[in-house]
Formats: sequence, structure tokens, C-alpha cells
Amino acid sequence: MSAAGKGGRAKPLAARTVVLTRPADQSASLAATLRRLGARPIVAPAIEIAPARSAALTRALRDLDAGDFAWITLTSQATVAMLASRLPSPRALGSPRALDGTRVAAIGDGTAAAFRRWARRDPDLVPATFTTTGLARAFPRGDGRVLCARADIAPPGLEDALAAKGWSPTRVDAYRTRMPRTLPREARDALRAGEVDAVTFTSASTVRGFVGAIDAVARAPKVVCIGPVTAKEARTHGLTVHAVARPHTIEGLVDALVRVLAR
Repeated sequence: MSAAGKGGRAKPLAARTVVLTRPADQSASLAATLRRLGARPIVAPAIEIAPARSAALTRALRDLDAGDFAWITLTSQATVAMLASRLPSPRALGSPRALDGTRVAAIGDGTAAAFRRWARRDPDLVPATFTTTGLARAFPRGDGRVLCARADIAPPGLEDALAAKGWSPTRVDAYRTRMPRTLPREARDALRAGEVDAVTFTSASTVRGFVGAIDAVARAPKVVCIGPVTAKEARTHGLTVHAVARPHTIEGLVDALVRVLAR
């Protein structure tokens, strides 16, 4: 059983301060879990998600509605949120019904759950390893078009891997990633005072945003990452990674925090 699911009286993170760098609207559940475990979470988004507006995305959604794509890949919950915002009505262009003839590959449990809530159906493929490499490895060979609606800063490796398996990927920006110039005051003050015990990263972009936004840090906090790609990015920026979530989920991230901070 995960640390988050143990007896309600257990407070393995009591008096611990943890900075959460994922977008604010995605941090509420994680922050609530950490509070139940006794921690003081500080929501300090190191990235901001902004809608993508482009002719390429509009064309892709029209083709999706027409059934021209054999697959669509969902590599983040933000991609699902984009679909929900652009296609809100069952009768609108590209509604969940339009996906009935399109297979769906979701990168992990969180993305798969977000898709289920919106489309009211299960994705057709969820890889055992929740990374784009794992998704590409699990993807079957075949031919036809694959819609890869991704972040504007996502690297092109997934599309290359799908093309090598015979598919014709169409890459479009589903959303844009912005990085703030600075972190919220509560996070800045806690870092300067040496009060932060750990900082969590849930994507490579949160690492880059955090490193670019921090100024003074009195005491280096523990670094806990959701997966190997994020951990690699952290090390590239000179951070010492103390734990990587296994599995690569928010629940795994919480368990990793407990392993690092409850000793």
C-alpha cells in the first residue's frame, strides 16, 4: 500500500515543506494529499499552460472529426484539457463521438483517467512505462495517420519512432508552455530561509522553469522527480536527484517523497 493510503493518523511528512512546481490547476490534489500526510505544500508553478491557436491545430481537429486519423496520442493531461476546451459539445466538431473510429494512446494513468472523464471510454493503449519512449515502444506497427497533439516544446522523438513503425504522424501544438520570471513570494521566502525540505518536478519543463525563476537558496532541498526524463533534465541543470517515482505517477511521487523525507 502506498504511503498516501496508510492509516489516517500517520503523518510521515509532518513539519516538512515541499514546493510543487507543476501548474497551479494541476497541483490541488497533490497538495491535499501532502497536507493529509502532515506536510506544508507550497504551490509554485514553474510553468504555465496557455492555449494554442493555429490553423494547423484546427485542420487536425477537422481531420479527426472526419475519421482521417487511425490513432491519436495523448502525452499529457493538458492535451486532454485542450480537446475538452476546443470540443466541448457532443454535437460539436471533433466531439468524443468522433473518436469512436480512432484509437487512443495515453502516456500514463493520469492522462488515461482524464481522457475517460471527458470521452467516457477507455484509451486503447497505455504503456507499462509512462514515458514517450515507453509509448513509442508499446505502439504497434501499422500504417495510417497518427495525430500527435503535444506541447510546443516537446521534442520530436515520438513522431520519429512512430514513423519508423510505418505510421504517418502529424505533429501539432496542442498547447504552449510558458515559464514565469519568478516564483510566488511564499516559495521565494521559504527557499531563502532554508525552510524547503523538497521540491517536486513532474516534467522536464518544470525543471527548466524552476531553475530559471529561482534566485537565492539558503539550503538545497531534496529533489524528487516523477520519471527518468525529468530526472535527467534535473541533473543536466546541476541538481542532485534524491528519488524518482516508481511508478511514474503522482501517487508514486508521493511515495518517493515519503521515502526521502521520512527517514
